[in-house]
Amino acid sequence: MDREKLDGYLVANEITILYFIGFLGGARLLTPKEGENVLYVHRVNYEEAKETAKDCRVELVRRGENVDLKLANEIKRLKLRHVGLDSIEASVYLKLRKALKGVRLEAQGKLVWELREVKDESEIKCMRKAAELTDEGVRAAFETIKAGLREFEIAAEMEYAMRRLGSGGVAFDTIVASGVRSAFPHGGCSNRKIQKGDLVVIDVGATYQHYRADLTRTLIIGKPSTKQVKIYRIVREAQERAFQSIRAGVRTGDTDAVARSLIEEKKYGEYFVHNLGHGIGLETHEPPTLGPESKETLKAGNVITVEPGIYIVNFGGVRIEDTVIVQKDKAEKLTKAAYEIIV
Repeated sequence: MDREKLDGYLVANEITILYFIGFLGGARLLTPKEGENVLYVHRVNYEEAKETAKDCRVELVRRGENVDLKLANEIKRLKLRHVGLDSIEASVYLKLRKALKGVRLEAQGKLVWELREVKDESEIKCMRKAAELTDEGVRAAFETIKAGLREFEIAAEMEYAMRRLGSGGVAFDTIVASGVRSAFPHGGCSNRKIQKGDLVVIDVGATYQHYRADLTRTLIIGKPSTKQVKIYRIVREAQERAFQSIRAGVRTGDTDAVARSLIEEKKYGEYFVHNLGHGIGLETHEPPTLGPESKETLKAGNVITVEPGIYIVNFGGVRIEDTVIVQKDKAEKLTKAAYEIIV
């Protein structure tokens, strides 16, 4: 805040509020440079916030009160003149601007992400646990999957196994995409019956204390074709090469290029249709981005995904993904499920 000459900061994103004060369900968090933080909550969350929120005064937004007008009055009372914002709806911004004549409101989301994208030891501990739970979900899929079962049945087995062992829920909608549907990167799961000869892409993530993991494996049901094995091996090698390139100081675009160049060399470049990966933490998709145009630099403490893929319409797709922590001189895979190919 000193660097950006701010005398206050307003957080409206409930996940960032969780990051700062350890409570999920806050409406707004006002952080003046001098004085106490103020968390605004509605009646439904008030008692829990008083018990669990840290380092703030909890302010009740009563029935009929407008949280943003209440917030504006506090900004006036504190005589704040330059307030940074993380992310708010345009309608909220216009309302605040009208209520706060003479106060400069400035988008400063980067200040939050400078903190959130580098995980500390307590965050990494939660993400290790989320990764362990995710591994167990994939283990359940390996043990269950066979021709004749429907995609949603496999998803249910994974989610049950993770929840039973302590997951707070799923990090995102589980993907079990089989046969030609495996060529859809975000194919979800349907009532399609898995068949012999299918490629099956399984993408799943557990949560632990709100932190997330993300893991993809691709299986072949029964005897694979030569083309299926070829594509699988290309993606597996691309993922491993990209992983080996990761360390603090490396540009994110360069890591993407390691995987992409191999896939292009094998003549499948047009079928790699997304970025190599993304940051992950309290949200499934966070900075930094690992893509062809990315210019960010990896830092020790970044937790990212590494997930190259090849997707051929009317044939099928292969994606292999791990959640990875960036360290000073190398990287470590938090997800450790086996790279099984044939079941």
